[in-house]
Amino acid sequence: MVDVGEVMPDVAMQGADGAVIRPGDFAGRKAVLFFYPKDDTPGCTTENLDFTAMADDFAAAGVALLGISKDPPAKHAKFAAKHGLTVPLASDPVEDGLADALGIWVQKSMYGRTYMGMERTTYLLDTDGRIARVWRKVKVKGHAAEVLEAAQAL
Repeated sequence: MVDVGEVMPDVAMQGADGAVIRPGDFAGRKAVLFFYPKDDTPGCTTENLDFTAMADDFAAAGVALLGISKDPPAKHAKFAAKHGLTVPLASDPVEDGLADALGIWVQKSMYGRTYMGMERTTYLLDTDGRIARVWRKVKVKGHAAEVLEAAQAL
């Protein structure tokens, strides 16, 4: 598991528009990468709406935002359009993606069924691409505001 002080792995992902996005694209500025389980589910929608509502505050602090899940680019585009999301979304590869490299693509269990899923996790990167802070097993309520405060202090 990659942790604070280490460089974020530079794994290629695909944006909702089909363009390639890598954590290294944010070199020279601070960035927040927030990983969420699935588009258009209640918690994930709320999290994306909260980051979108604070996007101007993050931009004023010189912080780039990127939401990441395993959903395909077309689903991201539909999700963003449906909810008016302005934060860019990236599709992490199904196998050997960034979530795998970070150790947050994990085995989960619900109603006695086990499956692989994304552990809701947020990473704050410094201008050198190093992980400055990690929030694991995120609870959505108030999370975006907490991340903004940490980013402003960085």
